[in-house]
Amino acid sequence: QVQLVESGGGLVQAGDSLRLSCGASGGTFSHYAMGWFRRAPGKEREFVAAISRNGISTNYVDFVKGRFTISRDGAKNTVYLQMNSLKPEDTAVYYCAARGGLLVSLTARNYDYWGQGTQVTVSS
Repeated sequence: QVQLVESGGGLVQAGDSLRLSCGASGGTFSHYAMGWFRRAPGKEREFVAAISRNGISTNYVDFVKGRFTISRDGAKNTVYLQMNSLKPEDTAVYYCAARGGLLVSLTARNYDYWGQGTQVTVSS
């Protein structure tokens, strides 16, 4: 059983940056591809970014490309989401998720473990 704990959310202004962290425990971190999803008020959960278990392959949804960067640190069992040039429409609860296996996935149902989420609010 893998436990995931997100941190780093907060209230920022448009154009600011935040770095989200997701610490993993209870499993072998290198066995899991990791993803970030978000859910904005009144909207469905949506994919944001994913990284393969070896950190070589990454995927991003179009609206964050060039602004967000996903990375992982195996020594710290942590995955990060660096978010730059934040916009009010990035306001959401951000969740990290872990998926057993080699391949990344853009689909939430393919992930096995989820964190509780961290709130990101971007004011205009």
